[in-house]
Amino acid sequence: MTGKLYLVPAPISQADIAWVLPAAVQQCVAEISHFIVEHPKTARQFLKQLSCTCPLQELNIQILNEHTQAKDFLALLDPLLAGHDVGLLSEAGCPAVADPGAGLVRLAHRNNIPVVPLVGPSSILLALMASGLNGQRFAFHGYLPIEGAARASKIVELERISIHLKQTQIFIETPYRNQKLLEQLVKVCNDNTDLCVATDLTFSREMIATKSIKEWRRALPDVNKIPAIFLLQG
Repeated sequence: MTGKLYLVPAPISQADIAWVLPAAVQQCVAEISHFIVEHPKTARQFLKQLSCTCPLQELNIQILNEHTQAKDFLALLDPLLAGHDVGLLSEAGCPAVADPGAGLVRLAHRNNIPVVPLVGPSSILLALMASGLNGQRFAFHGYLPIEGAARASKIVELERISIHLKQTQIFIETPYRNQKLLEQLVKVCNDNTDLCVATDLTFSREMIATKSIKEWRRALPDVNKIPAIFLLQG
């Protein structure tokens, strides 16, 4: 019998953990002694809040991040194949969504290891829910190109796809480049295209606003160095 791979969402902000993780999820995670994480230090800070059954210093913690090679994934499954339940812990939000854990989850399926997603915060879905844009058809694109001309071309392409498919386009950027992305969005998109900007989700200073590009041009918020999600619908 193999263990189960639990997909453990981590809080996006420093809000009270009870606000973002149900009690049953907290209890489930607290009973796990093997984890796969991006950064052990922040993972332990999160797990400390859950009063884990196993002392923090005795937890079995393996690392999976953007530098982990695909050839090393199989070794990460060893505790599962030995019968231990393992928690795959995201740095923030949901594991395997805009997160390096997806390849490991796929490998778990190939090895007939049960995969159990736990309820928790996802900035992508929270933003979509609050945007008022099409929640029946949407696509998440992760990061857009960094270089200005390539990014502008991609924005135009996403706007065209959105109009053709009546589909919400969702994307993110590194916080220190958010302002440049927002400025480029209002520069290249059509006046009537709707844009939602959602910042600091689940923080006390959360801001979510949906306006037409024409309306955004009148006054842009300062989103420099602030975690944000952008949603566009032409």
